[in-house]
Amino acid sequence: MLRCNMIASSLLQLSLDDLLADLRHAKRQGDLSRLALLAYCEVRRWARQAGEADIAEHAAAMITETPHASRQAFLEQVDGLIAELDGVRLRFVRESVETIGPASATTAAIGAPRH
Repeated sequence: MLRCNMIASSLLQLSLDDLLADLRHAKRQGDLSRLALLAYCEVRRWARQAGEADIAEHAAAMITETPHASRQAFLEQVDGLIAELDGVRLRFVRESVETIGPASATTAAIGAPRH
C-alpha cells in the first residue's frame, strides 16, 4: 500500500514538474493562449487528480470569470498560479523526505536514477 501511494505521489510530482515547465515556457514566450489553455485544462486536471480543489477553482476562475483589465493583469494571475503550484511541489518534496528519507528524496527530487 505504501509503495502504491509513493508511486502515485511520484507520478503527481512528475506531472506537476512538467506542468510548471510548460507554464514557465509559455510565459517566457508571451504565449497568452497557451497559458490560458494550460491554466484552464491542464492545471485544473492536475489539481483535481492531486486533490487540490482550491487550485483547480483558481485556475478555472482565471479564465471564466471577469475579463482581465490588461495583458499584465493576466500575467500576474499566472505568476500567482505558478507560485501556488510551486508551494505544492515543495510540500511534495517535504513529504517524500519524511516518507523515504533525505538521501532518497533528494535523488528523487532531482530526477537522478536510483541504484
